[in-house]
Amino acid sequence: MTQIQLARGASPLLTVRGVSVVFGGIIALNRVSFDMHKGQILGLIGPNGAGKTTLFNCLSRLYQPSSGDILMEGVSILSRPPHRIAEIGIGRTFQNVALFPNLSVMDNVRVGAHSKTSSDIISDSLRLAWVRRSENDVNKKVHEILAYLDLEDVAHTTVSGLPFGTQKRVELARALAADPKILLLDEPAGGLNHEEVYVLGDLIRKIRDERHMTVLLVEHHMGLVMSIADHVVALNFGKKLAEGTPAQVQADPDVIKAYLGSKDQ
Repeated sequence: MTQIQLARGASPLLTVRGVSVVFGGIIALNRVSFDMHKGQILGLIGPNGAGKTTLFNCLSRLYQPSSGDILMEGVSILSRPPHRIAEIGIGRTFQNVALFPNLSVMDNVRVGAHSKTSSDIISDSLRLAWVRRSENDVNKKVHEILAYLDLEDVAHTTVSGLPFGTQKRVELARALAADPKILLLDEPAGGLNHEEVYVLGDLIRKIRDERHMTVLLVEHHMGLVMSIADHVVALNFGKKLAEGTPAQVQADPDVIKAYLGSKDQ
């Protein structure tokens, strides 16, 4: 890897083991397996309909696999409901921005931070001392993340009034506020111009290196994936087509035929 070296023989942080998803008679994923190690940026690529988002939705527990397993630090996550996935260190952004449009930037990011707190409605209403301390900690974290992503100037702006690229950064800030071990980025370059994509690539590497996060990136922008990923998994028609370094996957004849040889980025 470029900045963080994988320890030899280290156990995977995330294991996708023979995962299949069937919708009616349609096989969306067909026995997909791969490992993801701490500190990696792993790119998940493939044409439209390859199964990338389906796999992402299994990882964030929006979908239940028909068969197979997904393990986080050796423990299956499949019994966890979606609202408890942040507790074990999985955070995500969405292809279509999924923010609260009528809330401010700060309040949207605060939602992410609250996913790791242990307060409840009774404690909050009584304003117990530990709740006040927790709220102060949340506010400090939110301000730190806003500064980190250069969002301080729009902290009190309603999200719906912001440009799309800025909204994407707000969604990233919300995901970071939960201190995930694994950050799932779903098409983060979608709708961005060339310069914004270049800045995004640097930002993803910076997050990995400075915040010690592991990143799983689903992306159509091949230039971005191949420039920042340490490891790439290619899917096509729900099956794993190839896996390896960016150079290995780019040179794979099946990948070239299925995806890289098309008129994409």
